[in-house]
Amino acid sequence: MPKPLTDQEKRKQISVRGLAGVENVSDLKTNFNRHLHFTLVKDRNVATKRDYYFALANTVRDHLVGRWIRTQQHYYEKDPKRVYYLSLEFYMGRTLQNTMVNLALENACDEATYQLGLDMEELQDIEEDAGLGNGGSGQENPHLISPSPPPVLSACFLDSMASLGLAAYGYGIRYEFGIFNQKIVNGWQVEEADDWLRYGNPWEKARPEYMRPVHFYGRVEHTPDGVKWVDTQVVLALPYDTPVPGYRNNVVNTMRLWSAKAPCDFNLKDFNVGGYIQAVLDRNLAENISRVLYPNDNFFEGKELRLKQEYFVVAATLQDIVRRFKSSKFGSTEVVRVDLSTLPDKVAIQLNDTHPALAIPELMRILLDTEHQTWEKAWDIVTRTCAYTNHTVLPEALERWPIDLFQNLLPRHLEIIFEINRRHLERIANLYPGDHDRLRRMSLVEEGDQKKINMAHLCIVGSHAVNGVARIHSDIIKATLFKDFYEVDPHKFQNKTNGITPRRWLVMCNPGLAEVIAERIGEDYIRDLDQLKNLLEFVDDDSLIRDIAKVKQENKLKFSAYLEEHYKVKINPNSMFDVQVKRIHEYKRQLLNCLHIITLYNHFGIHVLPYVFLHFPQAAPGYHTAKLIIRLITAVGDIVNHDEVVGDRLKVIFLENYKVTLAEKIIPASDLSEQISTAGTEASGTGNMKFMLNGALTIGTMDGANVEMAEEAGEENLFIFGMRVDDVDAMDKSGYDAMEYYNRIPELKLAMDQIAGGYFSPDQHDLFKDIVNMLLHHDRFKVFADYEAYIKCQDKVSALYKNPKEWTKMVIHNIAGCGKFSSDRTISQYAREIWGMEPSLERIPAPDDPRQ
Repeated sequence: MPKPLTDQEKRKQISVRGLAGVENVSDLKTNFNRHLHFTLVKDRNVATKRDYYFALANTVRDHLVGRWIRTQQHYYEKDPKRVYYLSLEFYMGRTLQNTMVNLALENACDEATYQLGLDMEELQDIEEDAGLGNGGSGQENPHLISPSPPPVLSACFLDSMASLGLAAYGYGIRYEFGIFNQKIVNGWQVEEADDWLRYGNPWEKARPEYMRPVHFYGRVEHTPDGVKWVDTQVVLALPYDTPVPGYRNNVVNTMRLWSAKAPCDFNLKDFNVGGYIQAVLDRNLAENISRVLYPNDNFFEGKELRLKQEYFVVAATLQDIVRRFKSSKFGSTEVVRVDLSTLPDKVAIQLNDTHPALAIPELMRILLDTEHQTWEKAWDIVTRTCAYTNHTVLPEALERWPIDLFQNLLPRHLEIIFEINRRHLERIANLYPGDHDRLRRMSLVEEGDQKKINMAHLCIVGSHAVNGVARIHSDIIKATLFKDFYEVDPHKFQNKTNGITPRRWLVMCNPGLAEVIAERIGEDYIRDLDQLKNLLEFVDDDSLIRDIAKVKQENKLKFSAYLEEHYKVKINPNSMFDVQVKRIHEYKRQLLNCLHIITLYNHFGIHVLPYVFLHFPQAAPGYHTAKLIIRLITAVGDIVNHDEVVGDRLKVIFLENYKVTLAEKIIPASDLSEQISTAGTEASGTGNMKFMLNGALTIGTMDGANVEMAEEAGEENLFIFGMRVDDVDAMDKSGYDAMEYYNRIPELKLAMDQIAGGYFSPDQHDLFKDIVNMLLHHDRFKVFADYEAYIKCQDKVSALYKNPKEWTKMVIHNIAGCGKFSSDRTISQYAREIWGMEPSLERIPAPDDPRQ
């Protein structure tokens, strides 16, 4: 029997046919050895695997740098409009493999490392995940739950911007410590610091020549010469640039992350000689700004450090934007570059959620105080330049900063926000005379015991476009959350359904499936995912059905082996892999999934289908309920997994420390994707799209992007269950009585009684009393209301899974319906409908090509 192809061998076959000779393997080997000997170690006999990884990374980076330089030269020569994507989180994952795929280098690198006696996959595994985002961690207060911008989305968007030839820049913070590392100890989550930079980062380049000062505190002086912000404390923003390659078009864009540095004279003027040591130690206070990523990004805490982070990235970025605007066109001394009135023609700023909302008053401050524009002219420039993406459905989670904090930290910005609000309310009062309640609802300043600035309102008023991230989400914010603003400015509101990059989330992580697709419809779908619909011509083709089923089984076998090697967990690869990859939130309803597992376990004799339930959740460190949900999942697993009667036919696996790299392994192996949030609570979701593209079927509610997935693939090809948004609204009005379901449904009552009675916690019978109390008396997300429909839908799933051919035909319908969910489509819509830019598939010359 022939040995199955490795992932590297499969990727060689995809879009690199005939390209093996393009990159000289001999040159790669020479460069590898040069980096190994002269950059890293003097004696190769003592080189470690990490040295080999860095040598390979630097060799690949060499191929990026020339393209990177030429791309920036191209932008300065052509002077295109530039888009600046501002986000406090970029969850980039690993870079090496993604770069090789986008540069068509993987084939040659694999051959070169093989000839050097090395295993490229082993070297790739050494790279640290750049975990500079939460992925939607939960929070302490169950009444403050809402979706957050998925930071993996930001990474997909940067990939697509480069692949579509847009002059784009991602701006964020270079956190010294990323999202925490999760350990499970005795069933409980324990957090450890994510020191992702401890070995260095070969992909970034410090750019101290572009260091910028950022001011805090101080006071405002109104003088005859204008307004001055004086007596401030200065922190320096040091940029680190990371190249972002497009897909085989030689475009390499830039992600610039800022690191906080204290100035050399920080605090020294305040100390005599005896205080010198303390003064130097106090530099940490300034540099803490970029020290750590806040893990509770959905729970608005109102911490000063978080506000400092938000202003820090905005202030440094806007200085950079203005500098670049004035220096373009290359070598030009035209007057137009001194006049910022043309800024909206050359600059688009996209605010990813409210975290960078301070870009609006900061740009106003620059235009008013530094560039001496009139208010009206400055405001016109700001509103035409800025656009806002909303990721938050529930109003309680919106950022609301106390005025006292603003007054202390950013006094000039508070003055500007007050003036923005005064003019805004004047306009509303003229449109709706005497409607004082509307003025109160629409004000940027919320009254109460403590006055607060509503940052979402600031974003809407200061932007020319406001978009949600799935059609249902965009409709909800127009109908509820921002209804007043929509009535005043309906032209501002748009929808931009999220997407994912097919390069990372298919070609890179599932090369077997990518190759099977390419054999039927060609390879152009990697750039144009809409071509996947051509698979429908083969939906009854037995050879395609067989090939797709074979790829799935290979992925399951590979993931099973990975689990056994790295987690010491043994599972039956012939089981159905039922997977819920979600950060813990009550609205994502991991508890509904858990109740199904218990119900299945209680009646296991009836079911013959083997199951593996895979959970990969993390809880924010301060979110007690989320941590208790993790403990319940692990407790159920302890009982189920050690029951000799069910053996390996039912397993509950909880894998700790979920990262992008782990997602790239589990998603291709999954059979069933759990997308079971309460209708009307999930903004979009992108995990649902990754599972769909990789051949998993979806069980879910009509929420977020599930609605559009059902449209694209056909609702009959998803397992849709439960209440719709209108049903949830009606239940909110009539009242939700969890006890009615508990008393009426025997299976539900049994499962709840087992949890409450200590069946799953025999050493501490009341361990889960808070979960039981919440589900029975305080459940905003109505788990019991959807329980019956969910169990029946799961029965349909298991029945279809017993018919592999029909199951795989449904998989093909899903893959064929994925075209809409490419981030290329999302970014094309942003470009044309918000930024005023035109995407291009043009390939710019490579560094060794002659210049035009």
